[in-house]
Amino acid sequence: MEVYSRIIARCEEGKGMFAILIDPEKMHHNGFSTIARKANDAKVDLFLIGGSLLSADVMDECLREIRAESEIPLIIFPGSLFQINKAADAILFLSLISGRNPDLLIGNHVIAAPYLRESKLEIIPTGYMLIESGVATTVLYMSGTFPIPHYKDEIAVNTAMAGEMLGLKMIYLDAGSGATLPVSASMISKVKEAIKVPLVVGGGINTPEKAYQARKAGADLIVVGNAIEKDFNLIDEISSCVHEN
Repeated sequence: MEVYSRIIARCEEGKGMFAILIDPEKMHHNGFSTIARKANDAKVDLFLIGGSLLSADVMDECLREIRAESEIPLIIFPGSLFQINKAADAILFLSLISGRNPDLLIGNHVIAAPYLRESKLEIIPTGYMLIESGVATTVLYMSGTFPIPHYKDEIAVNTAMAGEMLGLKMIYLDAGSGATLPVSASMISKVKEAIKVPLVVGGGINTPEKAYQARKAGADLIVVGNAIEKDFNLIDEISSCVHEN
């Protein structure tokens, strides 16, 4: 089954999904094989692979080692054009709809299109929305855009609706790596009510309780990265929490 079809099927069943976000540059000293085995045991649904600053060699190593240990789908979460890799199963074709940087709305997509067509990767068009997180995150600096204010639910709702109307197949609310403020339950709930496509939420989710709150508010797919880099034991705890709700 294709990755997006799998996500839709889980949404229709009312079941939550859990994805581990791996920044290969940060994680390779901890062992990709180890995290893959732990993810298998915890029944993690997806791997997102990518980072704002990343070399091709480390990406290759990451995909190769995880694939050797796990059949969990590998999805590229691209921080740049250089992170397209045929060894993955799919790629989030991210359009930064919360910002006004033309390169991240369409410019880079035009450059990437022929490479993606040749790669045979499954393309998942995704409306990517940066949400204020209390800190200046890497993605905020690299994108050169302002995030949606943490308390401005109506801006997030209207932006998500516009993304869906443009034909994007998922909406991703992200507070960014190392966020001190996760996306609020209020914002998640209101965005979920306004759209029909799957809702992805990440950034600042560093405890099972925060994962539970995001899932309870309406997130279909919970993404955790930075916290797991620090403590692999969170994989099982968060996975259990997401899948029980």
